[in-house]
Amino acid sequence: MSGQDAEMKQIKRLIRIGTALSAEPNIDRLFEMIVEEARKITNADGGTLYIMSDDNRELQFAIVQTETLKVRMGGTGEKISWKPVRLYNSDDTPNHGNVSAYVALTGNIVNMSDVYHSEGFDFKGTRSFDAHTGYRSKSMLVVPMKDHRNDIIGVLQLLNARDDVNQDVVPFSNESQEMTESLASLAAVALSNNRLIRELETLMDSFIRAIATAIDEKSPYTGGHIRRVAELTMDIARKINETVEGSYAEVHFSDDELKELQIAAWLHDVGKITTPEYVIDKATKLETVYDGIELLRLRFALVDMQEKIRILQHQMNPVSDSGEKDADRIQLAEEFRFLSETNLGSERMSDEMVDHVRAIAARTWDVNGKQESLLTEKEAENLIIRQGTLNTAEREIVKNHAAVTHKILSQLPFPKKLKRVPEYAAAHHEAL
Repeated sequence: MSGQDAEMKQIKRLIRIGTALSAEPNIDRLFEMIVEEARKITNADGGTLYIMSDDNRELQFAIVQTETLKVRMGGTGEKISWKPVRLYNSDDTPNHGNVSAYVALTGNIVNMSDVYHSEGFDFKGTRSFDAHTGYRSKSMLVVPMKDHRNDIIGVLQLLNARDDVNQDVVPFSNESQEMTESLASLAAVALSNNRLIRELETLMDSFIRAIATAIDEKSPYTGGHIRRVAELTMDIARKINETVEGSYAEVHFSDDELKELQIAAWLHDVGKITTPEYVIDKATKLETVYDGIELLRLRFALVDMQEKIRILQHQMNPVSDSGEKDADRIQLAEEFRFLSETNLGSERMSDEMVDHVRAIAARTWDVNGKQESLLTEKEAENLIIRQGTLNTAEREIVKNHAAVTHKILSQLPFPKKLKRVPEYAAAHHEAL
């Protein structure tokens, strides 16, 4: 094979690797692919992937692989318990004694033919590992992983390149170094994209939950409702996935569908942003901005005062009978007690109770010489609500929040895998 053909083959291989890396959504599997592909193109026996910590002061182990020792840690394999590599010493000076830390801090590539005879780096840990396992670490290639902003986000370390013919350990060639550097660049881009997607998803989830919290806080009576609906929805969906017999045996939610359902559950009450608080919080039948029973209390007190004045006037006339007027005051007090209990909406209204409210509403009282109904039309309408505290118009306002939810969410450009969020979020109300 000519040099040009070999170069073209390597380019095609890198393109294939880059495509595969960019298409992998699972971060753990992506980590594994980076090390596996780097080992393949260099025929390295071992490989370690370090990821930069959020504070840029440590390298955290992501993947450790050694073929001859059958070691596969990190990613989808065994958990790595090793401590991170510190980039700075206790006196805050750069930790250039550790080769991986040096590469992370400087961005330089390190290619050593034999780590036991290298100068400038401390390989006590490597020697200890070899003594414990009987392994012999020799050639090493350490390459920084830089993202699109040229920031170092990780370090790729390869160990013991092998000859293609007899598998003897050999130094990493210049060609292997160049290929690894190219692969590290592709891997950094794929890793950055994957991380960006996860960060955006985390931001979206947090924003959605913040909106849900704000809506729940509108009412002390429904606090935590959205969170409970979301948790219950996911519990039901997971139980359906576990079902192996019965009506739901053939139903299965994919990870994307579970995510879609979860977001819809958290957003199902977003339409309540437009619902007046006095409707959401309406604890009694006469409540709007304030509880109208207090206005009734004042009105009945005035009527009672009028009756008391009439009684006193009749008492001044010996031939008058005040007994009937006392009975009127007793009736008035009983009617207010009845209306106060009715206002709570704690029990279903019977036909007799509705008729009693209407009879009270038909009574009149004197207002500056003019006869006015004891109850206004609006008060009577609310007090004869059969069940609960919402009248027909208010109930429609509450129901309308489902339509508003769909209207709001339909304007958001959800990605294809979340396109049914508006439908799910609005439709749940029809089933409850």
